[in-house]
Amino acid sequence: MRREVPLLITAVVGITFVVKYFVPHFPFNRMDAWFADWFSIVQACAIVLGALNLLKLSALKVIGQKSGWGYALVIILSFMLITVIGLAEGSDYRDPGTSFDWLYVNMFIPLSATMFSILAFFVASASYRAFRARNYEATVLLIAAFFVMIGRVPVGDVITGFMPEGYRFSDLAIWIMDYPQTAGQRAIMIGIGLGVVSTSLRVILGIERAHIGTGD
Repeated sequence: MRREVPLLITAVVGITFVVKYFVPHFPFNRMDAWFADWFSIVQACAIVLGALNLLKLSALKVIGQKSGWGYALVIILSFMLITVIGLAEGSDYRDPGTSFDWLYVNMFIPLSATMFSILAFFVASASYRAFRARNYEATVLLIAAFFVMIGRVPVGDVITGFMPEGYRFSDLAIWIMDYPQTAGQRAIMIGIGLGVVSTSLRVILGIERAHIGTGD
């Protein structure tokens, strides 16, 4: 029953949403509102379970003095601090001037900005590995990336300023983004759509069981 009930719920909900899309009559036209409430409840429970699981794993790492236990301790202390302050300030915790707001503005936002700024180095590293002309496809990607990047900055038009309009680097960058890039993006989206449909059918039919904790 531990497997059959989740599979049955998944199948019923999935089939209901498929029917709702093609039959816009009662009760199917009310399914969005009905299921939205259930989804909100499930999401709230999932957030609580996720937070508790994070605390549990962090506590086990601290107790066992495993690698990175210092970071786990910071996670626990930060979680407890922000939770206690938020609960103590009640429903006004998000108002400007509160301790919760001070922590959010002066700690969370700078940390988030730091994290996203670090991503620039990862992007640069990934771009270096992807743009190395090791084969034909990588060479085409490198050339296209070069023209797009140089066409997005003023120096591109300075270099090709003597050429007629429509043949400068900026025009070439626009052409690459409008045609080859759009065609590739549409192909990727079609592939994603087919993958979503295939995976959804496998989940609804009970073939894919990873969401219930087993691949059997």
